[in-house]
Amino acid sequence: MRQIITHFIDDDLYKFTMCCAVIENFPRAQVKYRFNDRNNTVYPSGFAEELMRQVALLETLTITEEEIAFMRYRCRYIPAWFYNFLRGFRYSRHWVKASQNEEGHLLVEFEGCWSNTILLEVKVLAIISELYYEMTGQAAEFDFAGYYDKSHEKAKRLLEAGCTFSDMGTRRRASLKAQDLTIGAMAECQRSRSMPGCFMGTSNVYFAMKYDLTPIGTMAHEFISAIAGMYGPQMANHIAMERWAQTYRGALGIFLYDTYGWQIFNLNFSEDYANMFKGLRVDSGDNFEQLDLIISKYESLKIDPTTKQVVFSNGLNVDKALEIQEYAKGKCIPSFGIGTHFTNDFDGIKPMNIVIKLTDVKITESWPFYCQTCKISEDKGKHTGDAELIKCFKRLIHLDNE
Repeated sequence: MRQIITHFIDDDLYKFTMCCAVIENFPRAQVKYRFNDRNNTVYPSGFAEELMRQVALLETLTITEEEIAFMRYRCRYIPAWFYNFLRGFRYSRHWVKASQNEEGHLLVEFEGCWSNTILLEVKVLAIISELYYEMTGQAAEFDFAGYYDKSHEKAKRLLEAGCTFSDMGTRRRASLKAQDLTIGAMAECQRSRSMPGCFMGTSNVYFAMKYDLTPIGTMAHEFISAIAGMYGPQMANHIAMERWAQTYRGALGIFLYDTYGWQIFNLNFSEDYANMFKGLRVDSGDNFEQLDLIISKYESLKIDPTTKQVVFSNGLNVDKALEIQEYAKGKCIPSFGIGTHFTNDFDGIKPMNIVIKLTDVKITESWPFYCQTCKISEDKGKHTGDAELIKCFKRLIHLDNE
């Protein structure tokens, strides 16, 4: 099997921005991650062994000076010292364990220094997704001939409706080629005609460089859930906003608020942070209900919500984005991050529903024990973590038990 990941920056921007924030704020933190397949997929025999071979091949990747120059030009908020860290960064297979049980289900875990293992998630998910289709023979069914036109039409519909949107499809892409065709088609559609919408770019730094686009992204739930494991969930959002603001000085100002639901975030989102951050990202729950809560919060703080950006990224497709755009118009500055629907939308192919979540954390390697953490989604079926810990966290933040 050929090497699947061949470029160091074939990764989402948010992994780099979070890595930088971790080094600056939690340089000695140690973590554990666990893979979760929400479709309970049975993987082909030998899949785990090939996955570990692909992980070992990551050790051959190094960042190039061309890649650094691009990131320094497009990502001016990232401090210069971080690129010295990336120059010396090397992946290690020893951070990863992968196996399959008797039924063929896949088990994957990471463990190590947070600033190292944080750069594994997206690459490993992209490997798993592409490798699955290759080993099951489904990759031979991909209609690449029509995928460019299909992606171009999606972009055209969004642009004509006035939508501002970006690609966020690296983690569950059908293949590198599928994402390449998607971004190439959307970039061409944006540049070839004048329409009220805007294709902002892609979360994938490699493709942003290839097509001279802006890399898009800020943070993931991981940042807040790790802080919750170290300090507790009650003030995790507050601490995350404080540390993020100290690191990026006003840049990267879209905050992902739903790690422990709206209720506790609402208490943490004081007027100073509401003014400081450019907007919020909706990644779970009912998009319309969440937007109404956000609008009401800004209005209660005497902040004009039409000046604030709201990024929608909760399992979107073009039709859903158009519906939200119509509802949100005039209420805020809406934008959309669309993932699997862009990069894994072949007829007859079932997209994977896979995630890797941080499960345990300790603030320094000298601690003899880890503290568990979890994520409590607005979508009740998407809670991640130990069931008893989720109940404990819900009691701590006064959420009604389900």
